[in-house]
Amino acid sequence: MSYYEKLYRIKYDTKPRMNRYSLKWGMVDVVDSIGYDRAKELLDYFFTTPASHTLEFFYKNFDSMDVFERRMKEDRARRAIILKQTEQRVQEARD
Repeated sequence: MSYYEKLYRIKYDTKPRMNRYSLKWGMVDVVDSIGYDRAKELLDYFFTTPASHTLEFFYKNFDSMDVFERRMKEDRARRAIILKQTEQRVQEARD
């Protein structure tokens, strides 16, 4: 919850208005589902999206964000490998 508040303050330059007591249970479920470190990574990713940055929205969509963000990382890694292989082939063709 504190990490969410920190990111919210950075993005909007104001403290989020929320009931910490009622919303903490959702965060407990998120952490139980994907782990603390992954939850922090997803919150970082969440604040780069144009979505509504409410905890309710995060709770409803964290699982799909998790899958999407993992696929994007895999795709970037695959593209980097392909780019490197292409550069090697071009260099070999020049020699």
